[in-house]
Amino acid sequence: MNILVTVKTYPTPSRRYKEIVCTAGVLEDGRWIRLYPIDYRYNNYSQWYKKYQWIEVEVKKHNRDPRSESYRPIGNIRLGKVIGTKDNWAERKRYILAKGIRTMCYLQQQSQKDISLGVVKPSQVIDFYWKPTKNRDWTPKQRDVLNQLSLLEKNRPLEKIPYKFSYYFKCEENSCKGHKMMIEDWEVMALYRKMRDEFGEERALEKVKEKFLNQICSPQKDTHFFVGTVLQWGKWIIIGTFWPQKVK
Repeated sequence: MNILVTVKTYPTPSRRYKEIVCTAGVLEDGRWIRLYPIDYRYNNYSQWYKKYQWIEVEVKKHNRDPRSESYRPIGNIRLGKVIGTKDNWAERKRYILAKGIRTMCYLQQQSQKDISLGVVKPSQVIDFYWKPTKNRDWTPKQRDVLNQLSLLEKNRPLEKIPYKFSYYFKCEENSCKGHKMMIEDWEVMALYRKMRDEFGEERALEKVKEKFLNQICSPQKDTHFFVGTVLQWGKWIIIGTFWPQKVK
């Protein structure tokens, strides 16, 4: 399959897969697809794909995941063209919005076996906020998982981000009462780490909010959220943002 990558979530420890980087994107006809497991950080650098990059990979339906969009990658991933932001993200829009958008209220009423990925457009973004995680570090079980590396692998420490970031927004459903949804985009975590190292923890949190609320969701942006379900609970979370300039 040829897949335009739109989402990379921050790695999480997994007893079965060691760690998971959930990758999602769209096919050439605009259909959504999810790929895992991918040992992204342990792959050869030549296979490190970027967001909005075409990749080519052989896949098979994921046998442990009943969600229709979930597939396992087989073999190496071949990297293709990276799509830029020319003409106000025109080529990105061509594929990402090809199947239209849903409302969050509608998606939450569906079975995740039928639909578990999509793109929604908030009518109003009310807030971006964070809460400390229960533990600032990985639990002993998670740490054991991360340390279970073969002799051929070099351990690459995975830092736990001690905060959960969330959006509070209303979708385009007329009767929408608002949605408070966690965001698991790798870019949120990477920005937090970068800002923390430069400004300290408290200031870093404000810097993240400045980016993901005041910039990405500014009145000048035509903001959309990429959303997907967490298999274990069937709960929807935000897994990425899409924010070209708003046009009349």
